[in-house]
This record gives sequence, structure tokens and C-alpha cells, in this order.
Amino acid sequence: MTAQYTHGHHDSVVRSHSWRTAENSCGYFLSCIRPDMHILDVGCGPGTITADLAKRVPQGHVTGIECSAEDVLQTAREQAAAQGLTNLTYSIGDVLSLPFSDASFDVVHAHQVLQHVPDPVLALKEMYRVAKPGGIVVARDTDFSAMTWYPKSSEGISLWHTTHMNVGRKNGGEPDSGRRLLSYALEAGIPRQQITATASTWCYSAAEDVAWWSSTWADRVRLSTFASSALEYGFATEENLEEMSSAWKTWGEQPDAWFALLHGEILCRKC
Repeated sequence: MTAQYTHGHHDSVVRSHSWRTAENSCGYFLSCIRPDMHILDVGCGPGTITADLAKRVPQGHVTGIECSAEDVLQTAREQAAAQGLTNLTYSIGDVLSLPFSDASFDVVHAHQVLQHVPDPVLALKEMYRVAKPGGIVVARDTDFSAMTWYPKSSEGISLWHTTHMNVGRKNGGEPDSGRRLLSYALEAGIPRQQITATASTWCYSAAEDVAWWSSTWADRVRLSTFASSALEYGFATEENLEEMSSAWKTWGEQPDAWFALLHGEILCRKC
């Protein structure tokens, strides 16, 4: 059993994920980080969060892993080198069977990963296993059903939303994992008193943010693995994909365009 990633690693996806930083994606646990910590970043993608975390642990080390996409990892290595970062490494690894010994890391982090994993409870067990006593396991995931946007005049984005959830579940994931993180952690055997569950949002409303968000999705719905999967599973036609792409472009041109994403978060302390 391996993780099955709905989006794939097309340039449009990597471009979108490269926007992510520790500041806009990890605020719920940044105060826990010390300069000498060893951190594991699970599902690191293009490594922008990984690199930001490495800057916060100059006397420590960060390890980023992806279950596939060696080319994406190589780009992450090159970007880290360009920033002069020497305290991080990238490698292939599966969160369902982490290639590390017990109690190896002070922080084990997963951002937008558990929603794509066929067994998020096993993933959290593995993350907890490799965390040191006194360390933390942290995860943040989108809750797709809680996404909301304005204007809602076009049916194309609503069609995208429904299709995306159908594809994610067909791939064995759960697009509404954000609301389930606390439940996953409890099922993984982590004591309730060791878990802090919170939520935060991304909101795109500034003109440049709206333009970026709409353009990336206009490309992703036609060119990423999501598109090929939607066609293969019969959830969409080529005409549907074009309708979704056009709707994203049109939405991004509206002066009152606004989009908000809710994320669930858990911080689990290991005693």
C-alpha cells in the first residue's frame, strides 16, 4: 500500500506548491522550533517549506522526503544550494513505511499529505514512531468541503470542486481530512491530552493573489494528473475540463474575487 497523489508533479502543480513557506503554512508550531532540532518534512514537494525550516535550525538538520518525483527533489536540492543551505537533505521515502529508526527526529511534519494517503492512521503511527520523546508530530490538511469562494456565478468552479473530491476519494484519499486529523491521531493511539487541534486559513483576495491562484488552477485542471485521472475515472470529459479552466480564468478577472481555504491542524507531543 502506497500513497497515491492526486495532483502529480506537473509544472503547474509545482509552481503552485512553491508558494508555500513556513510562515504561511506552519504558523501553528513554529514557536516550538529550537535552533538545534532535527526535523523530518514528509511529502516535501518542491522543498520551499523544507528550506524555510532549515533556516530556523542552523545548528540542526532537516530531512525532506517524497514518495516519488526524483526530478522535483533534484530541483529542491539545487534551490537549497543556491540559498547556501547545507543542513538539509532530500530523498525518496514513503510515509506509510518511513525509512528511519525509532526516535530519530525532534519534529515530524506533514503538510497537505494525509488527505492523499490511503491509510492516514498508519501514516501518523509511523510519524509518531520516528519522533523522539519530547518531540512533536505536526500535520496540516485542507478541508475541501469547507472551501468557499465568491462570486459563485460560474458553474465551472463548482464542477471542479465536486470533480476534485471524487478523484481524491477514487485515489484512496480523503479530501476532507482537515476536519478528521484529531480523529486520525486518536485512532493512531496518541493520547488525547498530548494533542492540540487547531485550524487556520489561506485567503486569496488581493489582486495579485487572485490572479496567481486562478492561473495556476486554470492550468492544473487541464495539465496535471488530476485531469488525466478525472478523464480515466469518467468523472469529467475534455469539455468539462475546458469549462473548469475557463471558469477559473473568468473568476480571476472579477474585481470582487475572493477564495478561502480552511485547514485543520494537529500538534501531538510525544512523552
